[in-house]
Amino acid sequence: MPVMVDVIGEYSDFLVVHKPAGCDFHDSDAGPGFFNQVKAGLASDNLWPVHRLDKPTSGLLIMAKTKACAAALGEGFAQGTIHKQYLAVAANTVKKKQGKVVGDMVRARRGIWRLQRTQINPAIMQFTSASLIPGWRLFSLIPRTGRTHQLRVAMKSLGAPILGDTAYSGSSADRLYLHAYGLAFQYQGEDHQWRIIPNTGEAYSGPAFSAALSALAASG
Repeated sequence: MPVMVDVIGEYSDFLVVHKPAGCDFHDSDAGPGFFNQVKAGLASDNLWPVHRLDKPTSGLLIMAKTKACAAALGEGFAQGTIHKQYLAVAANTVKKKQGKVVGDMVRARRGIWRLQRTQINPAIMQFTSASLIPGWRLFSLIPRTGRTHQLRVAMKSLGAPILGDTAYSGSSADRLYLHAYGLAFQYQGEDHQWRIIPNTGEAYSGPAFSAALSALAASG
């Protein structure tokens, strides 16, 4: 089903869009993916993907308008100079309310991944959390590396799989509660920063969510 293109910011060399949950980034048997839907919606062939989000994940995405910009921003992701922040909801079962998850990742069965104790080429994630409702917490997740399913695997390793992430032992829900909330980077000497509140998901709405998000912001 075609999606409405929600452009958060547009500049001469790139734009930032809000990808909805449940939408493939690339084309599939079901039809055009989000990237090509954005190209069609904006009537532009001059777009290049810089990074992607999993189908069930919502949030901020950068798309470049030039090959040079795509290369520069791609290098920024590779070097870790583009700051990303995600919001996730998980059960209140973690022993630490903030910390770091570090470990190598290996592919397991059925397209999922596993975290290892080794640290040869580790995935790294920092997290903080705040109480959401009894039994559940809102997490701020900051990946320091870019690996497939990295955040989902890290949360499972903490004993707190993301709500809705049944592939990684999470409880069933109305969506996967993983959202690309913040992006910040410098491009050609200019600082850029965006945040976008999720617009779907019962646990991502209401006074309890607003209070938890404020608590995360206050904790730095």
